[in-house]
Amino acid sequence: MDKATVVANEGSRKLAVRTKLGFGVADLGGNLFFTAMGFWSMNYLTDTVGIPAALAGMAVMVAKIWDAVTDPMMGYISDRTRSPLGRRRPYMIFGALPLLLSSWLFFTAPALQGPAALTAWAIATLCLLNTAYTVVNIPYGSLTPELTKDYHERTSLNGYRFGFAVIGTILGAAIVLPIVGVFGDKKAGFSAVGLLFGVVMAVTALITGFSVRERPHDGDRPQGFIKTYAVVFKNKAYLVILFTYMLNLAAINFLSGILVYYMKYVYDNEGLTTMAMVLLLVIAMAFIPISVLVSKRIGKKRTYQICFTLMALAGMGIFFFGHTVGPAFTLVMMSIAGVGLGFGYVPPFAMMPDTIEAEAQKTGQRREGAYYGIWTFIAKLGQSLATATMGFILAIARYVPDIPQGPQAIFAIRLLVGPIPALIMIAALILVEFYPIDEKVYAAIMAGGAAREAAELGQPDAAEKRRQ
Repeated sequence: MDKATVVANEGSRKLAVRTKLGFGVADLGGNLFFTAMGFWSMNYLTDTVGIPAALAGMAVMVAKIWDAVTDPMMGYISDRTRSPLGRRRPYMIFGALPLLLSSWLFFTAPALQGPAALTAWAIATLCLLNTAYTVVNIPYGSLTPELTKDYHERTSLNGYRFGFAVIGTILGAAIVLPIVGVFGDKKAGFSAVGLLFGVVMAVTALITGFSVRERPHDGDRPQGFIKTYAVVFKNKAYLVILFTYMLNLAAINFLSGILVYYMKYVYDNEGLTTMAMVLLLVIAMAFIPISVLVSKRIGKKRTYQICFTLMALAGMGIFFFGHTVGPAFTLVMMSIAGVGLGFGYVPPFAMMPDTIEAEAQKTGQRREGAYYGIWTFIAKLGQSLATATMGFILAIARYVPDIPQGPQAIFAIRLLVGPIPALIMIAALILVEFYPIDEKVYAAIMAGGAAREAAELGQPDAAEKRRQ
């Protein structure tokens, strides 16, 4: 087999199941992080640490400004790394312990007094935790396009990944309140949660770091920092899926983050939160493999749009009827949202590597770390914007922790669970319609790239060989 043929076929073979499992397990820990930040961080900061809602939201936003520096920089550093362990794995292996410690630190409430001191502590520990997560997760995400170039194999690979992701999210949603309840004292309980989550995140990162092997990378180092990201922001297909995902994550964060408030203050039953979250996530996990099959039939974009439609309908159902019909109705709506969530896990992470491959085939340079640096920052930005907005709306509505809420606060909670995330989902549904890459377009991109690489090697491409 000549070198041109090897280049054309590189990365197109099927991945072994053990490779997919080894790759996927790290996202169990990764989604513990997102669950902690999305479901619990706002409630933890307001009701356990004692920070006013508006200041808690501000702390989250300041930490995101820090992420605007660290996330793209980590992607750039990862792309330029050359080591015996590869470009990505060293950061997963050596970043595991700092991730464990920073998780424990954030969820251990300090013995400080006053809103200013507590807010400063929240900003510092959030920046530390987000940085530790960045060091591990951006190189991890950058592995996807390096493991396979096959259009459908990427969907399968991410199906395994998000099977683990949902398990992590279920654990994060289901065990927090029971653990806190065992300790009795919320501060001690959340400290234990932070330690447990940190251990799981570190162990899963180490498993992937030691079990997955990167393909040899002998290409040129990428261009300078500014030139690298200038190319990233010229990739229109990438920008469409990037901001679609940001909207998607923001909407989910509104729904999940306000749910504990909804159950506690609308139904006076905080314990229903765990049941609703577990129901949402178990159903989502069940529908992930179904979404992979559906994606092969109708395409990744249409599969993603099913997510937006179902979750918007569920949120509006809770807004209009949940407070009068009762908890059983809300649980039914959460089940529908779970189906939608299941259809939304895999598509963005199968579509985004396609946009990276399209640019790589065009330019001959691979910038996975840069792309995933921006991706992770925008994902966390969408999440934090939702959390900050939630805090400001609750403050305007005169929310006060741990007392019966007035009609203003109750209506604000209903808005945050229904119309606001629904409108964001509709915006995402419209935006993703402009995503241009389907299976045929991707095949043409890969064929063009193979022809270019063959020409650079001075050998005819496959089409030319057939003519000969």
